[in-house]
Amino acid sequence: MFYGYKMANYVQLRTAEKCDLGVINSVVEAAVMNWPLPERIKRLALPSYRYTEVDYDHIQFIVAETQKRGIVGVAACEIADPHDMQGKKALLLHGLYVHPEMQHRGVGTILFTAVEALVLELGYDGLLVKAQADAGGFFEHHAMRKLETDKPQSDYAHRFWKPSHLISTSNLEDDTI
Repeated sequence: MFYGYKMANYVQLRTAEKCDLGVINSVVEAAVMNWPLPERIKRLALPSYRYTEVDYDHIQFIVAETQKRGIVGVAACEIADPHDMQGKKALLLHGLYVHPEMQHRGVGTILFTAVEALVLELGYDGLLVKAQADAGGFFEHHAMRKLETDKPQSDYAHRFWKPSHLISTSNLEDDTI
């Protein structure tokens, strides 16, 4: 279970509830529609990025919210497929979305740090991310290593890995929300 951390003066984190689903999907939609892709591609892809109540059965959602704006970011994670991990137990960061009006203000980093804390809390070997092509720089900035693939036809092209021993808890405060 995720225990929220007060990570910045204006952003608080908490585990999302099913009643947050509409707002979560609004943040996802705003983020996806801000990606540097043709509008038609974004519109066609968007339905596959929306979450449903069924997703709450296997995905854990952490939301970042401000007092003024409410939910401004979301991280969605689940247990990584053991087949992808060659025997390691890992958390898969399924999605990290920040509303465009709040991007470049540290919200993504705050959410990412919370996911790292969850990896440590669960005692997993590390964190796996399957990222959008243009998001690689963010994950590399956070000390994730791009995984090479020997099966380009079947493996996701932009996979990143961070072993748990490289996850620092120095960015986390002990204040439970």
